[in-house]
Order: sequence, then structure tokens, then C-alpha cells
Amino acid sequence: MKFPFLTLVLTVLIQGCAGQSHLIEDKLEIVVTENLRYYLYYPDNYESKDDEKFPLLLFLHGGGEAGVDSLGILKESGPPKLIAQGKQFPFLILAPQNPHKKKWWNTTAVVQLLDTIVRNNRVDQNRIYLTGLSRGGGAAWELAVQYPEKFAAMAVVCGMAPLPYANWIDKNMPIWVFHGEEDKSIPFSESENMVDRLKGMGYDVKFTRYPGVGHNSWVKAYNTEELYDWFVQQERKN
Repeated sequence: MKFPFLTLVLTVLIQGCAGQSHLIEDKLEIVVTENLRYYLYYPDNYESKDDEKFPLLLFLHGGGEAGVDSLGILKESGPPKLIAQGKQFPFLILAPQNPHKKKWWNTTAVVQLLDTIVRNNRVDQNRIYLTGLSRGGGAAWELAVQYPEKFAAMAVVCGMAPLPYANWIDKNMPIWVFHGEEDKSIPFSESENMVDRLKGMGYDVKFTRYPGVGHNSWVKAYNTEELYDWFVQQERKN
């Protein structure tokens, strides 16, 4: 499978002073290039049901899998691990790899990749789901803010959750949050406070907390069969 080479074009308004009393306006086209490798999983019946559109789950991994020169490392956690163990899913799964060990996910590039996959496959655009763990969980919150009309449902596992995000997330999108109460890397309070804020604002939020579990709460979360049943029940009403 060929990996897409993504070129992102941004327009920046530059304001500066020429001398002490002159304000100039200008613009500069900035080109940012991101090389994303990814796994794309197809359900067993994708080829046989060639007149049917399928849901798609976007999975964002954590920091431990970022910047590693091996796509196979993605099989160590989350849905890719379950696929490697033989689990069958009823939807496509897109699992990109963050190429930067110490950098945040380039969410603009991720969405460009997602849109490319959706265009080139039989994907139901009203049933695109989002999930991520740890650093990928934080990026999932960010994507929900940046693209509020794109996802039908979101599940976040032990991700950083800035409270101001709550004001920008689509109220029609169901959310399921998982977190270990003994997490020393990303405090449990990140999810707890966000869930409390969202519930107080009338959002549809499920919260699973794991007593005695540390940062690797994704092991339990992604082995929750109910999670995948819950995903396939969700559909955007545009």
C-alpha cells in the first residue's frame, strides 16, 4: 500500500511595522509537508457488499508509538493490536502514525488523510467515528473542536482534555471517556473535570473510570466489546 505524501498550504497574514509609524499588511503562502504512514483495515464483507457504504473509525495512537521507524509498532495497542490478534470489526479502521517523537499530532494532516481515504473508499460520511489514547486522546479532543460536524461519535482514553474545549464540541456527538484513577502521566482529573463540564452543559457523555489502573487504561478500554457496539449505533443527523 502506498502512503500519501501530504502537502498543506496555509495563508498567513503578516503585520509588521516599517519604521515607527507605518503598519503594513501582506500575506505569505506557507507550505508545510507531512509524510504520514498508516494502516487501513477493511471488514471481511467489504468486497462482497460492493453496493454498500461502511462506517470508518479513525484511531490515534499514543506517544510511545510516535516517531518510530516501524509501522508495526501500531499493533501494540488499541484496535490495530486487536486486528493483529484476529478480531473482526464491522467498519473500516484508519490508523495513521505520528512521525514526530516529541511533537503533537498534526491534526490538519490527519484530517487531509482521512478525507482522502473517505473519497477513495465506500465510506458512510455520516458514520465516521473518532478515538485516541493518551497523546492521541488529546488530539481527538482537538479534532472534535476543529471539525465539529465531521464525527458521529468519539471515544477518548486517558487523554489531556482542556476544559475550554467543552464550549466548541458538537452537542449532537455522543462521547465516551475512559481513564485510570491511578494515572501518573495524564491525571485522572483531566477526564473527570471535562466529563463534569460536558454533563453540566447537557452533553451525551459516558464515563468509565478504572480504580487501581494507571496510564495504560487503554488495555481495558479497547477490550470493551460494548464500545464497538456503541460506535455502530451512532449516526450523524445532518
